[in-house]
Amino acid sequence: MTAPAYLREQDGAVLLALKVQPRASRNEIVGPLGAELKLKVMAPPVDSAANEALVEFLARQLGLPRRAVSLVRGQTSPHKTIRLDGITLAEAAQKLG
Repeated sequence: MTAPAYLREQDGAVLLALKVQPRASRNEIVGPLGAELKLKVMAPPVDSAANEALVEFLARQLGLPRRAVSLVRGQTSPHKTIRLDGITLAEAAQKLG
């Protein structure tokens, strides 16, 4: 299985490239958008509320503890990189697919 463009392995973890739209009507995975996965979160982009909502949503979606999901790049940008620990590339692709 070939991994989608928005997922890659690095240093024993999986990196997820996202385009995040805050202030949506619900938290949801929209689908691939170029080399990123588009997600919508209900939280506004104020005081990292959208980032927190994003991390919580991904942890739930992937069945990972909150501490296994971390924002590594894009704190103030809609383009973000998320590090996922304790999951394989194939598992992440299946659960996000």
